[in-house]
Amino acid sequence: MLIGTAGHIDHGKTTLVKALTGVDADRLPQEKARGITLDLGYAYTPLADGSVLGFVDVPGHEKLVHNMLAGATAIDFVLLVIAADDGPMPQTREHLELLDLLGLSRGAVALTKIDVAAPERLDAARHAVHELLAGTALATCPLFPVSGRTGDGVDALRDHLEREATAFVPPAAGGRFRLAIDRAFSLSGVGTVVTGTAHAGTVAVGETLILAPPGLKARVRGLHVQDRPAERGQAGERCALALKGEFEKSDIRRGQWLVEPSLVLALNRVQGEVRVPASQPALRHMQSVHVHLGTEDIVGRVALLDTREVAPGERALVELLLERETLALRGDRFILRDAGAQRTVAGGRVLDIFPPTRHKRTPERLALLDRLRDDDPVVALEYLADQSTTGVDLERFALSWNLDRDAAEALWQRVGLRVIREGETVIGLRSAAWAGLRARLLDVLEQEHARAPDMIGVEPERLRRLTSVRLARPVFAALRAELLASGAIAQTRTWLHRPSHRASVSDSDRACFAAWRPLLDAKPYNPPRVRDVAKATGTPEHEVRRLFKRLARAGELYPVAHDHYFTAGAVAELAGIVRQLNVEQGAARAAPFRDILFSDGDGGRKVAIAILEFFDRIGYTRRVRDDHVLRHDSALHDWTAR
Repeated sequence: MLIGTAGHIDHGKTTLVKALTGVDADRLPQEKARGITLDLGYAYTPLADGSVLGFVDVPGHEKLVHNMLAGATAIDFVLLVIAADDGPMPQTREHLELLDLLGLSRGAVALTKIDVAAPERLDAARHAVHELLAGTALATCPLFPVSGRTGDGVDALRDHLEREATAFVPPAAGGRFRLAIDRAFSLSGVGTVVTGTAHAGTVAVGETLILAPPGLKARVRGLHVQDRPAERGQAGERCALALKGEFEKSDIRRGQWLVEPSLVLALNRVQGEVRVPASQPALRHMQSVHVHLGTEDIVGRVALLDTREVAPGERALVELLLERETLALRGDRFILRDAGAQRTVAGGRVLDIFPPTRHKRTPERLALLDRLRDDDPVVALEYLADQSTTGVDLERFALSWNLDRDAAEALWQRVGLRVIREGETVIGLRSAAWAGLRARLLDVLEQEHARAPDMIGVEPERLRRLTSVRLARPVFAALRAELLASGAIAQTRTWLHRPSHRASVSDSDRACFAAWRPLLDAKPYNPPRVRDVAKATGTPEHEVRRLFKRLARAGELYPVAHDHYFTAGAVAELAGIVRQLNVEQGAARAAPFRDILFSDGDGGRKVAIAILEFFDRIGYTRRVRDDHVLRHDSALHDWTAR
C-alpha cells in the first residue's frame, strides 16, 4: 500500500513520516537547510508479513501544489496531517479539496504537535477537523493525536496503518505496463534511473519499454520495488528502474511515462468529465487551465461539451485541449488549476482518448460519453456496437481501457460480438449490423448491374466504398468471403458480381481486338499506349480508346495508367511478381520490380512505378513510404493465388 501525506506547510508531515519509518524523506540539501519540504520525498518500512509499506511525503507550500499533485495521483491511502496548535489552514483545505477531486476515500488524520497544544486547544482542533471533513470522502476516517517529536501516539497510528495495509487489496496487475515518472537521476555504475508508481501491468528486468513523449526505447537493466531489489514490479508499487538506451539523463523529466510500446499514443486532446468544487467559481467554456495528469503539468484549455458554464458543485462533460502532447488512458484522474496556477478550478477523469474532430456535441456523442462514465467497459461497448453499422474498432477500445489480450477476449464474448481480425486490426459487429452490410452490398451490386449492364462487375475496392465509406477492409474481406461461399455473389478475375449477371463483348469488338492483341502481347509488361496502337493499325485514336474502354468494362483489359491498357493475363502475372517480392523482400519496391520486368533494359522506372501505383489504387497493395506492401484481403490476391 502506498500512503501519501497531505497538509499545510510546517504541520509536521516529514517529521511524522520519520517517526513512523525512521527515514528522513527530505533528500535535497536546501530542504535540510531550510527545514521545509520542496519536492516529493519517499520512505519505506517493512511489515510483519514481509511486504513493504511506502510513504510519499509531499510539500505543503502553496507555491508547490504542482509537486504535491505529482505525488498524489497514484497513492492508495491519505494521511492528512494537521497541527493541533494551528488547526486546519489554507493548504489543509486545498489539499483536502484536491484529494477529494482525485477520488481518494481511504485515509486517516494525524493531529500533530500535541506536545505543544493545551487540552482545550486540542479539543478545538478535533472539532475543527470534523467540520472540515464533513461532506468529503474522508468524513469517516479516524483521527490520531500524535507528536512526531516525542513519539506520543505514533505507535497507535502505525498499528492502524499496518492493519489497513494488511486489509488492502492491491489493484489488479492486468493491462499493459505504464508508469508515471516523477524522478530521474544518474548513479555511478548503474546509469540512468527513473522512479514512479506503476499505474498498470507488470514489468521485469530485461524488458524493453518506451519513454514517451518523445518515444525513446529503453531496456530495463535493473529494478527496485518498494526500495528493494526485485526481478518484477507491478501496478500500485513504487518502482525504480535502471534504464539503458540511446538517450541522456537530460532527455528524461517528470511528467513523462514509461510504457509498453503499444501504449505510445501521443495525445493533445482528450474528453472527460469534471466536477467544480462548491468553494470555487463557475468553470467557463475555453477557460485557460493547467492540466495535472499523472505527474505532468500541461497548459491547455477546457472546452465544455454539454453546458455553457459549470456551476460550483456541478459536473459536466469537457474536452481538454493541450498545448503539448502527453499520454493518457480512460479513467485517468486529472486536476485543473487556473491559468496562474493559483487555485484549483475543477477535477475529473478521462473518458475518451480518441475524441472526434467534428460533431462533438451531438446527442449520440454525449450519450456515449455518459456511458463511458461507467467503470464497466461492457456499458460503453454495448452502446457503441448497437450504434455502429460498420463495426467497432476493438483494438482501439482495448487500448483506451488498457485491457490485456485475455481481458479483451472475455469482453468481446460477454458482449456477444462477431469479431473479425486482420493483422493488428480487430473489428466487432452486432449480428444486425452484419446482416445490414450483407443486404447493402447485394443491393449495391444490383444497382451497378442495372446502371452498367455491359460491365463484368464491380472492382472490390469500389464495391467496398459503395457499401460504406467507413467499412474497414478486413470486414469487407470477411463479408465478401461469406457471400462467395454461399453463392450469393460470384467473382470473375478481380470483379465481383451477382451469379446471374453476364457482360459480353460484341463479335465486332472481339474480332477487332483479336487483330490488335498481338501488339499488347508482344510487350505484356509495357504494352503500347492508345496512340501507339492507333498509329500501328491506322485506326483513329478515339476509336481505339473507346474499344479499349469497352473491353475494360468487360474485364478483358485493365487501365493501369491513362491511355495505357494491360491485358488481364499480364496484370495477373504482374500481381504474382509483386506477391513474390513481398514474400522474399517484405515489400515490392520500384527498382527490384523494374529489374524483373525489364531485364533486357527495355522499359524503365516510370512504367514500373505506374504499375505499382495501380496496384495501390485498386487495393492489392498499400504504400508505406517507398514500399508497396501486399494487402492479403484483396480480391486480386485471391485470383492470382489460384
